Amino acid sequence: MEEIKILAIESSCDETAAAVVVNGRKVLSNVISSQIDLHTLYGGVVPEIASRKHIENINFVIEEALEQAGVTLDEIDAIGVTYGPGLVGALLVGVAEAKAISFAKGIPLVGVHHIEGHICANYIENEQLEPPFVCLVVSGGHTHLVVVEDYGKYRILGKTKDDAAGEAFDKVARAIGLGYPGGPKIDKVSKEGNPHAFEFPRAKITDSVYDFSFSGMKSAVLNQLNLSKMKNEEINQADVAASFQQAVVDTLVTRGMSALKETGMKKFAIAGGVASNTAIRAAFKEECAKRNIEFYHPSPILCTDNAAMIGSAAYYEYIQGVRHGWDLNAIPNLKLGERYE
Repeated sequence: MEEIKILAIESSCDETAAAVVVNGRKVLSNVISSQIDLHTLYGGVVPEIASRKHIENINFVIEEALEQAGVTLDEIDAIGVTYGPGLVGALLVGVAEAKAISFAKGIPLVGVHHIEGHICANYIENEQLEPPFVCLVVSGGHTHLVVVEDYGKYRILGKTKDDAAGEAFDKVARAIGLGYPGGPKIDKVSKEGNPHAFEFPRAKITDSVYDFSFSGMKSAVLNQLNLSKMKNEEINQADVAASFQQAVVDTLVTRGMSALKETGMKKFAIAGGVASNTAIRAAFKEECAKRNIEFYHPSPILCTDNAAMIGSAAYYEYIQGVRHGWDLNAIPNLKLGERYE
């Protein structure tokens, strides 16, 4: 089998990342430069700062990825780059860099959808995983329940109507005094709390059984905190965190299991930053085992934004003949399944 080496670039939010991936599954290098400490000062990602840092870091990250992989640009078959969705300024840095390398070296350019990258992270560590399967993508900006019909072919069953799961984690963490980033901090402190101390609402969307809503759940937490404050009651941080996390877990698992039942599929995967949450993983593992469903999830490092997953997605686009020109642009609100024309 011919080896196709993809140099992948990811810069959709606050991680500058580059990787070299062979045939969509074998990672030769995966370099990530995180800006998390910088943005923690502001309680969240500041787009302008993120863009500037990408410009500072991107050349060094790419050089490091090539060096770790033991390859040169002359051995690269294609450049894969995230072009949406994400922060427009941050995306533009990666897209401009990829186009420059593609032009200078005469290497094909392949634009990649960020969510598709998250889904493809599952292929890297699970060689036996092939479509079709159901995948839940949960991250700071997205909550999608997707049927992966084939490589590069997706059918969205449901998505969030308001806040994404990761966004709700961040807002609740800030409200109870845990700070940023909220997901890992709530995951950690929840282990010491009672997940049934408070019964926060699990929203259901009337006209769509697979859509999500986390705004009401977040508001219920804030109302509980205000109520306790008015009554001068002590707020147990761990109990609030654990109860909120349990409500999120129940919401995600219910939708996921319904999707499996309706589609009749026997494979389920999770992806995205929130997919590294230990309670979410444990709940899906348990529910899938009860139903004899094969359960897949990437390692935590491949759940966060990284370029290896973009390299995997780019490979499957590349072998299907997808190529982009010098007019490839950043599309901050790019929908899954859309193509750049």
